[in-house]
Order: sequence, then structure tokens, then C-alpha cells
Amino acid sequence: MSLKAGDILTFERNFTGRDVELFTEVSRDEGNHHITPDEQGRLVIQGLLTATLPTKVGGDHNVLARTMNFEFLRPVFTGDTINCEVTIEQYERQENNRTSIATSFSCKNQHKKEVLKGNFSGVIL
Repeated sequence: MSLKAGDILTFERNFTGRDVELFTEVSRDEGNHHITPDEQGRLVIQGLLTATLPTKVGGDHNVLARTMNFEFLRPVFTGDTINCEVTIEQYERQENNRTSIATSFSCKNQHKKEVLKGNFSGVIL
């Protein structure tokens, strides 16, 4: 897929207890809210696990990130389905035969509530 400024890319994911378990093992982020279910039986997803949605879209297009900014707006729980929409803000060929890219993104839960927003930029390898 050839990208250009103005393109919008999306990715959706449902987070499970196993996702939290694996991310906890790798990240060592073992806050009680990540390992002890709430009264509804849910775990709070680590913020950086939620942030894998826009990075997955970047990875699909071989983006080597230089900057990443995240604003975590509300918690995400196991069982939530999160839709991430990444907008290509800038896409330019450089003299060194690389392409620079700048994006913004918004992630919303199944209730259309924004849970995460931010931006990332880098180069296409």
C-alpha cells in the first residue's frame, strides 16, 4: 500500500486476560489493578499495552519511530474492544532516499469513548 498525507489507517483489537498476563511478564508492570480482577472480573490493561495499537499500524508500514507521544484518557479493561485510527499527517521523500512520516492517532473503546490519543513520527525503512 502506498501511503500519502491524509490517509487513515485503522486497527481493532479485543484485549484478554492472557494479553495482560503476557505483557505483565515481559514488562514487569505488576500493579494490583493489572493482576487482581475488579468486582466485574476485569483487569485494567497496562497503558503501554493499549499503546501497541498505533505502534502495530506503524510496524505494518516499516516505520522506525523517532518520537512517540501518548495521552492516556481513561482505563481499558479486559474484554474491551479498542479501535485505533491513525492519520498520516506528513509523508515526504527525503534527499537520503528515506521517507519521513508524521501521524496522529485516536483509540476508542466499544462505547466510542476515547481512551488514548497521541502522535508518532519517524522514517520508513
